[in-house]
Amino acid sequence: MGQDVDRVVLFMIDGLHWEAPSKIEMPVFNSLIPSGTYINKSYMIIPHHPTIGDYSKYNSCSFPNPMLHAGTAFIKPENKFIQEVISPERKTAFVVNSTAYRSVARGFTTSIMDVGLTDREVVEQSMNVIENQDPAFIRIHLQTPGEMGRSVSEGDPNKPFFRAIFGKGSPYVNAVENADALLGEFITYLKQSNKWDGTVLIVSSDHGQSKSGWHPMFDYDSWTTPLLFVGPGIAKNRTLSYFEHIDLAPTIAWLLDKPKPNDDGGSGKIVKEILEKHANRMKDHQYINTINEQIITFNLLKASLTLKSPEQPYYAVVLASLENEFITEEPFYHQDRIMDWYSAKTLDGMIKANAEIIKQMETELKK
Repeated sequence: MGQDVDRVVLFMIDGLHWEAPSKIEMPVFNSLIPSGTYINKSYMIIPHHPTIGDYSKYNSCSFPNPMLHAGTAFIKPENKFIQEVISPERKTAFVVNSTAYRSVARGFTTSIMDVGLTDREVVEQSMNVIENQDPAFIRIHLQTPGEMGRSVSEGDPNKPFFRAIFGKGSPYVNAVENADALLGEFITYLKQSNKWDGTVLIVSSDHGQSKSGWHPMFDYDSWTTPLLFVGPGIAKNRTLSYFEHIDLAPTIAWLLDKPKPNDDGGSGKIVKEILEKHANRMKDHQYINTINEQIITFNLLKASLTLKSPEQPYYAVVLASLENEFITEEPFYHQDRIMDWYSAKTLDGMIKANAEIIKQMETELKK
């Protein structure tokens, strides 16, 4: 890569809504935007996390997390994670106040996952790890904003912020504001310890947040979140029109002169446009956004066919035929088949197969 990068810090504010920087007091985050490369809405796969089935055998957190660490939409148990291409040659760390991410912690030199920690204590522990171990890559994850978002969706209906994360007195707003203040304290530490100039800081989240709270699978706000790069060589005051979270691992590996953790048909790409020396000629590829849209469409069409089936049994035959691949050569690669997505070989192939089935379903419903 040829850039003088000592370390990459992935600072995650859980459940950060893509509009949070404009709707919530986030002076630290917003002050960094002119100094770096900003993506208003970075896309990740729908943040679903089933607790039964093959996915749950290997993964303890939602879909975006193994994809983020592996840098591919094709989830397989044998995938390498970004920390595994860095360690053991250089140290890596993950600090979070949740145990939900244990399945993506494999290979970290240091992993602290303690539900008893406050967000402040997560940042304090992270600074301690950096001070004593100087990891080349560290993921710092503040879980409280996401938890407060969920509480908004489930709380007292008499509160002004019930099912309204930006409502008056919202605990989600308070948690995000606190996370922003902690980001400022973390940056101050890096500067005072002479580590700031060698650090690429990435601020984002693993998923978005519904305006009604939490991250329901079919809410568009659930799969978009802000993304910001700041540091040596990063282009200043640059805005990219599109980014996918599966691009993070390849890009982080590139910044640290390491190979991307996985190179398959579902892999993200190195986004060189974050650097000043690379012109901003990024073209929107939009694989993840397209797949998410297809999954929503499929589920809605399936619901329509199901509702019609009691009165018109033919529609039940259509559904059975689709599930058993009688109508098309490939199945629809929906959320319940996520461990089989790699069978599509490429994201283009997956999107094409999905589009064919959607077309068939729409045709049947018009009959």
